[in-house]
Amino acid sequence: MSTAETTWISGPVLRARPDGSFRLRESVTVGEQALLGEVIRIAREEITVQLYEDTSGLRPGIEVTGSGRLLSIRVGPAILSGIFDGLLRPVGDTRDPYVKPGMQPQAARRFRFTPSVRVGDAVLPGAAIGEVSNGTGIDQRCLVPPDLPGGSITAIADAGEYPDDQPICWIDAPDGRRVTVAMSHDWPVRVPRPVTARLPSDDPMLTGQRVIDCLFPVARGGTGAIPGGFGTGKTVLLETVAKWCNADIIVYVGCGERGNEMAGLLAEFTELEDPRSGRPLLERTVVIANTSNMPVSAREASIYTGITVAEYFRDQGMNVTLMADSTSRWAEALREVSGRLGELPGEAGYPAYLSSRLADFYERAARVRTLGGEIGSVTLLGAVSPPSGDFSEPVTTHTKRYVGSLWGLDARRAQARFYPAIHPLQSYSLVAGNLARWWHASGCTRWEELRRRFLTLLEDEARLERMARIIGRDAMPARQRLVLICAQLVNECFLRQSAFSVNDRYASPARQAVMMRLIGGFIEGSERLLDAGVAPEAIRDQPVFRRLMRMGEEIEDGDWEAFSALDRELTATIRRLINEARE
Repeated sequence: MSTAETTWISGPVLRARPDGSFRLRESVTVGEQALLGEVIRIAREEITVQLYEDTSGLRPGIEVTGSGRLLSIRVGPAILSGIFDGLLRPVGDTRDPYVKPGMQPQAARRFRFTPSVRVGDAVLPGAAIGEVSNGTGIDQRCLVPPDLPGGSITAIADAGEYPDDQPICWIDAPDGRRVTVAMSHDWPVRVPRPVTARLPSDDPMLTGQRVIDCLFPVARGGTGAIPGGFGTGKTVLLETVAKWCNADIIVYVGCGERGNEMAGLLAEFTELEDPRSGRPLLERTVVIANTSNMPVSAREASIYTGITVAEYFRDQGMNVTLMADSTSRWAEALREVSGRLGELPGEAGYPAYLSSRLADFYERAARVRTLGGEIGSVTLLGAVSPPSGDFSEPVTTHTKRYVGSLWGLDARRAQARFYPAIHPLQSYSLVAGNLARWWHASGCTRWEELRRRFLTLLEDEARLERMARIIGRDAMPARQRLVLICAQLVNECFLRQSAFSVNDRYASPARQAVMMRLIGGFIEGSERLLDAGVAPEAIRDQPVFRRLMRMGEEIEDGDWEAFSALDRELTATIRRLINEARE
């Protein structure tokens, strides 16, 4: 075990004179409190360590002790439904309300293990050897760690309860070694877990929010960013997606957020019911809380901790959604450490390697075939908090280079109580074309056409609204007035979605498809009426228009007869108005 003597300290960064060999990214402990750190630079006669805890009281001469292994976390059945800090140390099951320096990882817990293999079976790295139950209603798999060799099983524990760090399986490797497997194992946070193959993402991650699923979808195993200024609803949107998305596991990383926001999230997730299982939502969630009053440098590790946890559940054949709120606070930690190191700053003071670090993070999202032969995915959603809502700042700019979907939150929409406050002209989805086949197979054969029509209509509305403010709507040509009426229907009926409405807080894909078809039918029918000489205002004043505006809140999901009746009423109204115009 190598040691070093501290020679210089500045905030979360220290330098030490080594007595022995260290390696880059090695985990170390500092001082009597065993503060956790990581070697980030190695010179001939000096190492530089980044500490992830409060360094108050440290002084030159304090000993640094190496662990001989990379900065790692322990993954296993005890993670699910837990609350942890940025280094996966428990903060939710302690009697002390404060996070103490040098806090140790979670102690071993007992879980019920049921073997799925027998003595003599051959197993490969990453293969499942049994099922583990932790009382959450979600059965997990016990995996052979990917960094262990496979081989023939020589012994395996019977079904029963065991500590998660106790060996339960013994394997004879081809090289003659005998290795042991427990329900938990360590994995370096900065090293992606290996897979057999990365697969194309042709299925959407459904959220139940129409503006996302239909206009700016994110692929399962894809990436998305949610930039928005203060008060635009980033956290609320992430919590809504966490509740309603079709993911097996949610990993929520509160990176540098205010403590009251995280406390509110924990309280809500404990009380909210998972719509898929009827159990508390927290049971399928892992919360990594690294709030703004915790050491800034620990934010940098929390992002990698979260993605490592997500990959662990992915390797069990699950679909995982990771939500990082927010990556701007993570980038501030990079800037803090970079400044302490005296590095030449880049744009806005961020380090020059900000872009590559963001790329490393988002590239770990994927839909994969695991080493055990299962199909799993990690979908990555990162909130960005640009100062003053300026989307041209470095973190937002670089993030846009690496994500497949962008949900830009608009302050004006948020102030107008428009939820979700996603601006349709500041958002995009690069994967929408790949997901059209899924929507067609689900019964919405015109999804791609209607999506393009809605976006074009909203773009025309933005241009015409500026003109309307100058000359007034009444002075505009009839066709332009009709564009504004149709855009109002798309905005108020389709894009706005009330989280307080029992009927409208979630929209299934089938319901979204029906609503798209009805709105598309109104747009096409109103154009026919305009060609027949009917004034746009006469179309807007029809009772069916008001019913279309309210169908999201008034018609329940699954009440297809009510949607059919509304469709018949729309068709009859268009036919009647055309006949009246001809007469």
